Amino acid sequence: MAKQYETVIGLEVHVELATKTKIFCGCSTAFGGEPNTHTCPVCTGMPGSLPVLNKKVLEYAVAVGLATNCTISRYCKFDRKNYFYPDNPQNYQISQLYLPICQNGRVEIETEKGKKFIGIHEIHMEEDAGKLIHDEWDDCSLVDYNRSGVPLIEIVSEPDMRSADEVIAYLEKLRMIIQYLGASDCKLQEGSMRADVNLSVRKTGEEGFGTRTEMKNLNSFRAIARAIEGERERQIELLEEGKKVIQETRRWDDAGGESYPMRSKEDARDYRYFPDPDLVPIVIDDVFLEKIRKKQPEFREDKMRRYKEEFDIPAYDIEIITGSKHMADVFEATVALGSHPKKVSNWLMGETLRLLKEKGLDPEDVSFSPENLAKLISLTDTKAVSGSVAKEVFEIMFARDIDPEKYVEGHGLKTVNDEGTLRRTVEEVIAGNPQSVEDYRKGKEKAIGFLVGQTMKAMKGKADPGMVNKLLKELL
Repeated sequence: MAKQYETVIGLEVHVELATKTKIFCGCSTAFGGEPNTHTCPVCTGMPGSLPVLNKKVLEYAVAVGLATNCTISRYCKFDRKNYFYPDNPQNYQISQLYLPICQNGRVEIETEKGKKFIGIHEIHMEEDAGKLIHDEWDDCSLVDYNRSGVPLIEIVSEPDMRSADEVIAYLEKLRMIIQYLGASDCKLQEGSMRADVNLSVRKTGEEGFGTRTEMKNLNSFRAIARAIEGERERQIELLEEGKKVIQETRRWDDAGGESYPMRSKEDARDYRYFPDPDLVPIVIDDVFLEKIRKKQPEFREDKMRRYKEEFDIPAYDIEIITGSKHMADVFEATVALGSHPKKVSNWLMGETLRLLKEKGLDPEDVSFSPENLAKLISLTDTKAVSGSVAKEVFEIMFARDIDPEKYVEGHGLKTVNDEGTLRRTVEEVIAGNPQSVEDYRKGKEKAIGFLVGQTMKAMKGKADPGMVNKLLKELL
């Protein structure tokens, strides 16, 4: 039955910009903080307070617009979107309706059927609302205005997506572009990237659109995919029963795996938009635009091509490393310090990814410096430390970014290359393990591995395994 229907999806993606201060005042945008401490008369909507645009917000918005192939509006202004809600202190939100900053863009995604372009209708700047906390214990609602006035861009796509997979590919592409620009960390779990899904279904082959619903409360890619599948099935079921789909805003409950209505879907006229009288229009000249264009970074696709030509590392490594701009920066900086690209890649792909997964961190959370990673690689290259010691030191470096050279020196972890000391230890191991010695002499090659292990254990991992092997064979 479902095959007779096509899903049509458009997204409204809200992205919190990485400015230090809010869009129209000087309050901090830092995540967390005691409730209502990052506030002032402007972001709490006090009468008579006047907003002033943060220039960095405009720079980020234009940078994202250029990276998504949009036309940048040379003349734009802000509008007031009027609605009453307790987390909205002015009773209006400053946004852009009539003249948004960016229009008519597109991004390319990879799908099962190959490449596909997703159109971007517009990108506009606006302020975020505060946050309501519903206290069931005391049967009341509390409001925190720390988030009120945090700068957002809203990226409105065309209804060009046809499946949950395409939606996820589009969101991942947007997130990658924005993270490479440094315009936002795009952490869904912290709300710095949020997506509302507009979805409708129609009979396969039909040209017109069905009635759409909008789904909110989607804070992970998994929730977005589940919500799309759930809403698609719900709408098809209604149509099959001869019922109508109602245009409304629905809230997705990921734990329950279902959505429920919040309110009927408003049109622009319901918000009584009008130009904001307190904010002057923005005029963008060629000089400003060229300055932003010159600052654009090397994006992932270009980086992947360059890595393939410049560094002798596998395609899989390239894909993972360039998946995070921060990880790519660490890789390039460490290589620039003289480390071999494959060795740097091995540390990032192996121990770094293992520890990130273990601690539930993102690649952006990597805090060790390229200088210290280069020093650790040098210590292993010169056999100043053994592989097992290097891994131990790396764990501490991952947590605290210590200088590995000083740490190895201070904790007496350098590899023992003194042949006299090693020979004595090897002799003791041979004397203490007669069965393994006999096995080796009978032709069981594996027995020497056990003796190497016992020697390394006796040396607390501080011996050169190659030297141990050589001495064992000599003495046996």
